Amino acid sequence: MNAKVWLVGAGPGDPELLTLKAVRALQQAEIVMIDDLVNPAVLEHCPQARVIAVGKRGGCRSTPQAFIQRLMLRHARQGRCVVRLKGGDPCIFGRGGEEALWLQGHGIEVELVNGITAGLAGATRCGISLTSRGLSRGVTLVTAHTQDDSELNWAALAQGGTTLVVYMGVARLEQIRRGLLDGGMAAGMPVAMIENASLPQQRECRSDVAAMVKDAQVFGLRSPAILVIGDVVGEQVMQEWVAEAG
Repeated sequence: MNAKVWLVGAGPGDPELLTLKAVRALQQAEIVMIDDLVNPAVLEHCPQARVIAVGKRGGCRSTPQAFIQRLMLRHARQGRCVVRLKGGDPCIFGRGGEEALWLQGHGIEVELVNGITAGLAGATRCGISLTSRGLSRGVTLVTAHTQDDSELNWAALAQGGTTLVVYMGVARLEQIRRGLLDGGMAAGMPVAMIENASLPQQRECRSDVAAMVKDAQVFGLRSPAILVIGDVVGEQVMQEWVAEAG
């Protein structure tokens, strides 16, 4: 475990959704670098470690990426076992691949540990099956926040025939709505806007593409939240469980 960095997905928030492999890495860690969206309860698995907060959130003061990478490198070169603990999955909008390549380029052993992503966990807890047979032939995960502020190909997404899961979209709801409508998506396409996926305070607002901006304002939707867009949103599964969870 020496001179190694583990890039670990902590899942969407519920600490019981940690994988056994993630727990094992935490139990052996000497340094844990934790993101803002990670539930602090998961740190119960690493009482021996030094915890360093390196949060990165849109619209908030964030730790520079270059600093995070240099810090991981420094501790690894000192022979410590380092865990970079990320919300969700490190390779789904988590810069896991970027960090792994950089560290390996500097001679550091890296291991990636998957975590359950918020789009899946939030949808499931709301009773939405992302690939319900007959309604969706796949899932497309996109982020509304791009590094160069470029627009996604909304026409391709609108006509792709898959369930669309949008991360980091709360601040860009109007652009998403307009892009999908202009791209040919039906105005009545169901939308679920899910805040704090998998946590006890998870909230959900059901709407459609045409009305989602107005409904989100009335609902008071706030980050972190994901959008699930597609026919599957109109099919409720596990209704009793959802009612108990809510």
